[in-house]
Amino acid sequence: MQTFAIVILTFLIISTLYRRFWFRRVGDWIVQFLQDAFELELLDALNIYQYGLRENSWLFIFGAVTVCFLVLFRISLSWFVRYFNEIDAALDKLIQGDNKEINLTPEMAPMERKLNALRQTLEKRELESRLSEERKNNLVMYLAHDIRTPLTSVIGYLSLLEEAPDMPMEQKAKYVHITLEKANRLEQLINEFFEITRYNIQEIVLEKEEIDLYYMLLQMLEEFYPLLEEKGNRAVLHSDENVSIYGDPVKLARVFNNILKNAVAYSYRNTQIDIFVEEIYTEAAGVKAAKDFSVNHTELGDTGENEKRQPKTIIITFQNQGKTIPREKLESLFDKFYRMDEARNSNTGGAGLGLAIAKEIVTRHGGIIFAESEKEQIIFRVELPVEG
Repeated sequence: MQTFAIVILTFLIISTLYRRFWFRRVGDWIVQFLQDAFELELLDALNIYQYGLRENSWLFIFGAVTVCFLVLFRISLSWFVRYFNEIDAALDKLIQGDNKEINLTPEMAPMERKLNALRQTLEKRELESRLSEERKNNLVMYLAHDIRTPLTSVIGYLSLLEEAPDMPMEQKAKYVHITLEKANRLEQLINEFFEITRYNIQEIVLEKEEIDLYYMLLQMLEEFYPLLEEKGNRAVLHSDENVSIYGDPVKLARVFNNILKNAVAYSYRNTQIDIFVEEIYTEAAGVKAAKDFSVNHTELGDTGENEKRQPKTIIITFQNQGKTIPREKLESLFDKFYRMDEARNSNTGGAGLGLAIAKEIVTRHGGIIFAESEKEQIIFRVELPVEG
């Protein structure tokens, strides 16, 4: 708009000057100048003016228009410079970390909204980074403190064994067993230190293949049997035996392992942990239907309708009975270095990376993971595309 106004203004100025001064004052002045400078007769001066200057007046007009336009354009640049100065000042505030709201002139309202959105995004990322670093530092402090306890016990019991070589075999076996338990706990804590470092520098790379999901979950339950037996818990898998998925078997096994580990850690004693596997089907007409293998899946297989449908999504649900997790803590479960307060004083408290890594793995598979908790029920749900 300003450029258009400059063009119109230039045209008006030049046309006004041309009409008022070129034919009269400027023409008379040129003719008089030719008479005085070259001692010409009036008729000769008029001929020179007429054929030499007036017929080529468009060159002079063009030059005048160009000069006038450049002058006016230079003046208009000051308006644009003012806008750039405002943006430059706003960017300086962002660089300096100024949290005050950015205010620009009304003409710059769209840019003002974008800069304020950028400011809020930077503030949010800075806050998340600071909280993550604070959690990490606190976790390192807790782990360092926790390491001292088993290490002191290991040194103490080994010293007793060394000082009393004639100790009764029964008592010696007891001390060796305790020492081994403390050493295993110490190894677990040291591995958690390495886990923190690996999480910061390692990029998760997927190596996908066809996975027998039923067999993977069943094998995982067998591996957890001693831990479940220790608390009097039992885990039950509700799934069809012919469930497969395309993904990274090692990474997905880690996801389910981390979720089940949390389920065992926070379950009430002598309770059941249920694992449900569902397949979401897509009809030919585009209508989706869910097939729940937790109940009577053999009857569904007899209808023959499944041959016309292909599963698109698999939902794996882990459900256990435990203390209800508050909503504000539920939202932080998948943040790295986050641990429930109860975990800090338990022997099973980890580095707070298990669920964060699980979320990243699931996300890289194109799926989602979330948790729910109410009425002393804790549910973790993983949704994964069948074909990855």
